Formats: sequence, structure tokens, C-alpha cells
Amino acid sequence: MVRVAFESADDGFDMVRTYNAFSSWVSEAIFERLLTYDYLARPSKLVPGTAEAMPEVLDGGKTYVFHIKKGIYFAPDPAFKGVRRELTAQDYAYTLKRFLDPKNRSPSANVLDGKIAGMDELVAKAKKSGRFDYDAPVAGLQTPDRYTLKIGLNAPDYNFMYIMAFVAMGAQAHEVIDAYGDQSGQHPVGTGPYMLQEYVPRSKIVLVANPEYRGYTWDFKSDGSAWDDQLVHDMKGKRMPQIGRVEINIIEEEQSRWLAFQGKQLDFDYLPQTAAPTVLNGKKLKPSFVDEGIKLYTVTEPGVVYTFLNFKDPLIGGTSLAKNALRRAIAMSYNVQDEITQVRMGLAVKAEMPIPEGVVGHDPNYRSSIAYDPVLANKLLDHFGYKRGADGYRTLPDGSPLTLKIATEANAINVVFSEIWKRGLDQIGIRTDFKVSNFADNLKAATECKLMMWNGSWIADYPEGDNFMQLLYGPNVGQGNNGCYSSPAYDALYVKAKALPPGPERNQLYIEMTRQMEADTAWMLSVSRLRNWMIRPWIKGFKHHPILWADWQYLDIEKH
Repeated sequence: MVRVAFESADDGFDMVRTYNAFSSWVSEAIFERLLTYDYLARPSKLVPGTAEAMPEVLDGGKTYVFHIKKGIYFAPDPAFKGVRRELTAQDYAYTLKRFLDPKNRSPSANVLDGKIAGMDELVAKAKKSGRFDYDAPVAGLQTPDRYTLKIGLNAPDYNFMYIMAFVAMGAQAHEVIDAYGDQSGQHPVGTGPYMLQEYVPRSKIVLVANPEYRGYTWDFKSDGSAWDDQLVHDMKGKRMPQIGRVEINIIEEEQSRWLAFQGKQLDFDYLPQTAAPTVLNGKKLKPSFVDEGIKLYTVTEPGVVYTFLNFKDPLIGGTSLAKNALRRAIAMSYNVQDEITQVRMGLAVKAEMPIPEGVVGHDPNYRSSIAYDPVLANKLLDHFGYKRGADGYRTLPDGSPLTLKIATEANAINVVFSEIWKRGLDQIGIRTDFKVSNFADNLKAATECKLMMWNGSWIADYPEGDNFMQLLYGPNVGQGNNGCYSSPAYDALYVKAKALPPGPERNQLYIEMTRQMEADTAWMLSVSRLRNWMIRPWIKGFKHHPILWADWQYLDIEKH
């Protein structure tokens, strides 16, 4: 058994209907995609998952043909009425259709929207009739036999194989969805190495080995590093998975999670930022932790932390110069260096563009045009008529009240975030109200454009810049674009970039899109986080992957 903790609650495990990092973490272990990633290879490398091999790519990148391995079975579940249920190509076709069924309102629908030939017509009919016809033929989604899936696209998509490795593309069985309906998120059934045994929402998740899982032999190749060499020595040739039970507790407070690790109630966890000064000498563990046999694995997350400024909000949204000036001043009041030192305890680097290090399209020489500068922010507000009252706080140019509402959660780290925001906003005379809720409820409100400002983050689903730039694409409002940003100029650049293969021309468009986002002050970018993973000596095979999160199927645990 392995014991781990999540810092926030999941939102159920029907990945068609949610996008939540913690839901994804669990779902990865339950549902299998056609393609996945090599566990050790860096940079990230796509490899077959349930597919026998990488797909045949035809018609200049418009057609993808997948052949699925025979003899893969879903975990046992009452929905199958006692019948052993084999995975087929039809299950993937069904899963893709569920993404685009309007009634599911999938927050990830944008990854498929408008892509599959003939699907737009089916979606349009469903919107009119209120019913999606899953049995209707679709030109771009064919299953010529039980184990073959042929996907035809409207246009070449150079990221399509990454999309097929996206966690939400894990195959679902229609019998399960039919049986559980709106409760399918609490009853996930897949073909992966684990199945859900116990689920207490916002408290505890228990996974156990799926008795129908076919298993595999651990045979990954070292990159030549001492860390990889040790992993190969410890794990090569083992029949996987070795771990039969995963216990996940939701522990939101960093201090509580750190105490659980110190008390050996967790087998590995990333080092809470508040504990870093007591644990690290520079970038190394202090001797007392080394003496315990604890190992440290440090990685820069392929992700960014940001605060969105809702473009549709009646107070701070809109395209007028006055509203843009207000957003710009707000962004300029935030001291990112304070976040790095006070929240991250030095375990972060300033993010300059939405595409982080380690992701195709990142430019290490790029520098943001939005800097911490409360003096200039005050001048900007003065110029556009945001007058200070007798109490020192500003009003809107028409004299009506100006109070920001920043959404947050009730944990220690967010208290510090709020303090940094308040200090900065007080300097420029803007009153602030911090609205405390929980992550799941804030996420739901954000997808409906109901939050004025919220601190969010995004970690790469696939290692290409489009995965980040799509968060600012206008048609993706409610589907990842939680800041509800809409800019014809940005959208035109995004469409142009989507039509290009990877390379300098597309990367240059990503830079232009970033400049446009900055000009409109859609986001206040802050940091990319460093993750220091603390691993107990009995855990073998650990190496945090930049895209995969559910690493339990790659690990072993020694008796201790």
C-alpha cells in the first residue's frame, strides 16, 4: 500500500464533465488512453497506450488510424451485469462523442471542437433537438472492425496525437454512463491498473488494483543520469503494478501535510514551501533528512501560476481604454517577488510568458511588458479619472464605488496571497473584498464567468505551447478560458498558429499572442513552481513526470 495526499479536493472522475488536476491525477490510473508517455524519457515522448503501435497518419495529417490491443478488459462493475467486458474501438468513438454532446457541457470540448469531419452537423442537430444521436454515422469517426479506430479531421492538426494522450481521452463504456448517469463521476470504471474502492468526497480516495488489468513488465531506459540508473537497477524486469492499494487523503493545509509526512503517514509528497527553510541547505537536503534515507527529486513544473481579470466582469471587464488601464494598474500592483519569497519560499521562478520552460514555444529571452510598479499604476489611474476619496480609496470615473472581489480558498497559502494583493492594492488606492470558498466551487463559478479575479494555475496536458495559449482563445470561454478573455486580434493569431507545424514561425505567433494578452491585461502572470519531492527510502522507481501524474503503477514499495 502507498499513502499520498492531495492539497485540494477533486471534482469527481468523469473527465468529460470536469477539468480538475486532482480529478485527472486519479483518472489517469483508472482510464487508459490510446497513447501515453514513456515514464523516463525527457523531453516527454509519446508511446502507445492501448494502441498496438503509434497510429498510421494519412492524407497529410488529416487521418489517423489506431489499432487497439486485443484482450484488454474493463474493471468489473455491476453496470456490465456479470459479463466480462472487452475494450473495443467503439468505446473510444463513444468517448469522443461524449465530449461534444452539448448536454455534457464539457470544459475540455475545445480540444475536439470543429476537428472531426462530420461531427459539427451531429452537434448542431443535438443542440436543436436536445438529444445527441450516438448511433448516427460520422464520416470522421469510423470503426471498420472491433479493434480499429479511424479518425478523419477537417484539417491537419499537428497536435492531434498529444490530444489522444490527454487524460480525458481515456476510454469509457456506454453501459457505465447509462447506469450511473449524472453520478458517473463518482463511479469511474476503466481498463487501467486501478479501480475506485472507496470515495469520500473532499476527504479520502482509495484505489485498489484492477483484477482485469493485463499488467506490463517494467523496462524503461535510463537517460544516463545517476537517478535513472538507480531506478533501472531497482525496477527492471518487475511485473507491474507492484502496489495493490493507494490511499489518498485530502490535506489542504501545508503544515498538516508536512506533519503527516514527518510522521511517516505519507510515503512521498512534495515539500511544502513553508517547510523548505527547515529542510534544505540551498538545493540539498539537510543531513538529518539524509540520515533518514529520504531522497529529494527537484523539478521545475511545466506550468504557470496566474491571476485572471475577468474580461466579461461589469466592473473590470471590457475593451475601453479606461477599463484596460484599471486592469493594468491592478496587475502592476502585485509584487511577484513577494510571492516567490513569502509564499514559495524561493521555490519558484518568475513567469515571463504563458508558455513555461520545457514546453515547445517557450522563449527563454522573452520578458513581460507588465512589471511591478505601483508608482506608474497610480499615475495611470489618475490619468483615467479613478479619483481618491477622503478615505484614500478610489472610485470609478463616474464616482460610483470601486471594490475588487478576489476569489480565494481557506488555507494558509491563500492567506499570504491575499496579504500580498492587499498591500499592493492599498498602495494604489483600490479597496478589495476577498471572497473565501473552496476550490471546486470556485472552479465551477469561474467556468461560468462569475468570478471577477481568481488565482489559478495550469500544468501542461501536453508539451506544446498550444496547450497554454488555448486558455486565452475567445471560443474557449467556459472551457479552460476562465478569465473569459475575448480578443479578435488574439483569436486571429491563434487560428493562424493552429494551422502551422511546429517551428520558428509558430513560435513567433505565440510571442505576438502573448504581447496581445499583455496589451489587454487579461492575466497577471506570476511564477512557475519548483517541486521538491520528498521520497521515503522504501519507495522505489519514483521519478516525477512532467505530464503524467498517476505514477503509482510505475512504483514498488519495500517492506519496512
